[in-house]
Amino acid sequence: MTWEPERLDDQRHLSEADPGGMLPAVASSAAHVRTGYRTAVETRVDRLADHGRPRAIVVAGMGGSGIVGDILAAIVGNGAPLPIVPLRSYQLPGWVGAADLVVAVSGSGDAEETVSVATQAVRRGCTLLGVGAPGSPLEAVATQASAIYVPVPVTGPSRANLWLLAAPVIVAAAALRLVQADADLFERVAKALEDMAHRCRPSSESFINPGKSLAMDLAESVPMIWGSSPVATVAAYRLACQLNTNAKYPAVHGELPEAAHNQVEVFDGPLAERDIFADTAGRTLRLVVLRDVEEQPQVARRRETSVRLARERDVPVTELSAEGEHPLERMATLIALGDYASTYLALGYAIDPTPVSAISELKARISQ
Repeated sequence: MTWEPERLDDQRHLSEADPGGMLPAVASSAAHVRTGYRTAVETRVDRLADHGRPRAIVVAGMGGSGIVGDILAAIVGNGAPLPIVPLRSYQLPGWVGAADLVVAVSGSGDAEETVSVATQAVRRGCTLLGVGAPGSPLEAVATQASAIYVPVPVTGPSRANLWLLAAPVIVAAAALRLVQADADLFERVAKALEDMAHRCRPSSESFINPGKSLAMDLAESVPMIWGSSPVATVAAYRLACQLNTNAKYPAVHGELPEAAHNQVEVFDGPLAERDIFADTAGRTLRLVVLRDVEEQPQVARRRETSVRLARERDVPVTELSAEGEHPLERMATLIALGDYASTYLALGYAIDPTPVSAISELKARISQ
């Protein structure tokens, strides 16, 4: 597999190399926001408020669905009156009980880890909210427990339906008065995603297309992706995961200030070295920093100093800034840009971004 950047402006290649339609799926994010919000309202997730505010919220999910818990925790922020715990596991923590809300999210509705957690939540008497495909095992668990279930019209892999899955959970949090998120906010987010889709459209050439430009930065490097706030860190994690699954590409993610206590040492390691006399360029480190307008002052200083250290050592740096006023808007713009970049990176290597053969093989072997 060789990187050929000219592929990114070859419209025929972009179409033929993406038979699963990952680029159109990414471009559907705005529609997914609107559909997810509308479905949540029609399903009356606001009924959760009838139970009163829970002691804690556990958001269970795996893979492309698992990030929903991180999104919720980040947009609610440190001022939350209760803990919000993302969970990627088969096992519900021992402390979770009848006073808590368990949100089970699965695009397919049959992720065995998430179905297991939902079943345990019902047995313990927790309030349960399910979000996923209609007619699925997860919906069966929720229906049997008389719990609220939001059936969203997921098509393709869960990672391509992020906002279909996330919007209902955010609507539920708004009903519990944990975050201000009304129809106007979701429409602003949808419009921001439409704008990003226009800027990153396949027909837009690489030198003005932010998605293609980021893919070109990442190509033939080992990206270390840092977030400078909780909002930006979720986007950093999402980008690393999308690089893994879409482009089959390695990536490391981190959060400031913690990354400045360990990952910064990589600037002095073997992947930061450049051999200018080598016949072929080796893959070297690239620092990718996702910035947010809401940065703690000391974190901002660590970010600035870390970037300076990297550049002094000739480590290439890419800095990206979130756009928008509300944390959800800012997160959405960063995530959308990363989704496009990971897809374009795959296509630049002539890799079909949709299949996840290794994951499928792993699941098949486990089930034997």
